Amino acid sequence: MALLQFMCSVTPLARAARSRALVVSSSRTIVTVPTTTTAAAATTTKIKASLPDSNVLLGMSEEQLQQLATDFGQQSYRGKQLHHLLYKRRVKEIQEFSQIPLAFRTELQEAGWVVGRSSVHSSVTAADGTIKLLIKLEDNRLVETVGIPVADDKGSVRLTACVSSQVGCPLRCSFCATGKGGFSRNLKGHEIVEQVLAIEEVFNNRVTNVVFMGMGEPMLNLKEVLAAHRCLNKDIQIGQRMMTISTVGVPNTIKKLASHKLQSTLALSLHAPNQKLREKIVPSAKSYPLEAIMKDCRDYFHETSRRVSFEYTLLAGVNDDVEHAKELAELLHQWGPGYHVNLIPFNPIDGTEYKRPYRKAINAFQSMLESRKITVSVRQTRGLDASAACGQLRNEFQKSPLVIPSIDDITSSIDDITPSVDDIIPEPELEQEAAVAC
Repeated sequence: MALLQFMCSVTPLARAARSRALVVSSSRTIVTVPTTTTAAAATTTKIKASLPDSNVLLGMSEEQLQQLATDFGQQSYRGKQLHHLLYKRRVKEIQEFSQIPLAFRTELQEAGWVVGRSSVHSSVTAADGTIKLLIKLEDNRLVETVGIPVADDKGSVRLTACVSSQVGCPLRCSFCATGKGGFSRNLKGHEIVEQVLAIEEVFNNRVTNVVFMGMGEPMLNLKEVLAAHRCLNKDIQIGQRMMTISTVGVPNTIKKLASHKLQSTLALSLHAPNQKLREKIVPSAKSYPLEAIMKDCRDYFHETSRRVSFEYTLLAGVNDDVEHAKELAELLHQWGPGYHVNLIPFNPIDGTEYKRPYRKAINAFQSMLESRKITVSVRQTRGLDASAACGQLRNEFQKSPLVIPSIDDITSSIDDITPSVDDIIPEPELEQEAAVAC
């Protein structure tokens, strides 16, 4: 009995459990089972808030943070304080949680909890004010995110964060730089959320819009994308209608997304009006026929009442002819209303022969769609000179992690390049030869 009492006193979690109930954890879902022995009470089980799989505070809801606080023997209002510190004050280290008792902060750290914020490795600013950030993740891989400011006629600024969902991309679309750089892993929910926070910090302004159009295919990481979407909406207070989730098309995922009934826009990267041409531009299209995609997009519209935006990258001499525009209009009319076409003039990248169409060809394509009653817009190119435009996100560390030298490596390198005394003081004949050479 003495040994049992000692073990129960080791952690705050155990103290909290002993005071009111036995706590059983399975897959981070906390379940309380009453300790009373009466038959009626024994049948009562209360399911508490499910905690995340990793010990990262960023991305947790207020309810989860309150649950965490009570599991550590704290009052639930401490969870509200944690929520305020994470999402209002944007504190990056647990020890900087000044409103939280030092003992609680220490207990969190000793239990392995972290805030979950990464550092900005570097940034590039384009002439139009667009800023691309390279964020260094915990495993030293780099992921790119872009902040795009647009001022309206009244002087107010709309700030859009273009966030990545994967480190690299496995789909290898022929016109996209990210796919050519290889694929490493999915991002976790908090690693998506922190991109928005980093953009807000560098611009010193609130992000008003979020587009999941950075590195990676969001539908291949749907669980974490939805977790990030929830946090951005509920905790950071960005409206669902201000967010767009993009996909090139992954079988069965559009249906799954529709089931969540989000009020966000689905953007489908179409890029061609027929299956044959689409397979040439988007290799993964072979596993997801155009007819199946269009059916899923129609069902998404009916399920959510949110129109689908079709992204169409214009490639000179490939898919930018007016006949392609006619075929695209016929395709959209065949599958009903609720669609919008967003034309994207190709942005140049290394390793491809694709060219950007002339303005005349872009205008002709747009006019043909409009003449057939298709709602269409042409995306304004932003961040081109910083390689931050659509399709240009790529870095050399998305496949392999950035190598950070150890102190021993740095010391060894210094020893290798530091000349010895004999190297500094030349022998007489060497000194004479040097003088002659001068």
